[in-house]
Amino acid sequence: MQTMSIEEMKVRLAKILYERSYKEGEFILTSGRKSDFYFDGKQTALHPEGAFLIGHLFNHMLKDHPEITAVGGLTLGADPLVSATSVISYQLGRPLPAFIVRKSPKGHGTNQYLEGISNLQLGKPVAMLEDVVTTGGSLLTACERVKEAGYKIGMLCTVLDREEGGNEAIKEAGYELHSIFRRSELLKLARS
Repeated sequence: MQTMSIEEMKVRLAKILYERSYKEGEFILTSGRKSDFYFDGKQTALHPEGAFLIGHLFNHMLKDHPEITAVGGLTLGADPLVSATSVISYQLGRPLPAFIVRKSPKGHGTNQYLEGISNLQLGKPVAMLEDVVTTGGSLLTACERVKEAGYKIGMLCTVLDREEGGNEAIKEAGYELHSIFRRSELLKLARS
């Protein structure tokens, strides 16, 4: 694959997301809200080119934040995101280990919420990744579990901000949301 600029990567990713992950119609979201569109980020994050682009674009967001020591997120939506970002970070010469936050504790063995902690540095800042933010509730829950485990939240990143209040809820919680796309931007780039 030839070298692409960040803007070219964003345009290409927008087109893949629109084709594979964006559906219009009537849907009920995890939050219980009704919506005229559905975004299934896993369809793109599990696609080879989609994962490659997401990994590069998240690493681009993280490049000016040397304090970040790892990337993680809530299973299942963040699993391919953190893997792609971690692999690309190694390729770029700034290896960032990945970790996964379970929805419920393991239930046996160590009974923990986090997987991959042997690669993390206790007390150090991590970036939390998410495929889509609607209300921000899932991402904030994952952040609380990570903090309870002894890590600092250094950055919150998402592929898509649906522009439905999640960014505001995240700000109220004291964080800043960094998104590859807002819904309006995704649609504009995908249709260009």
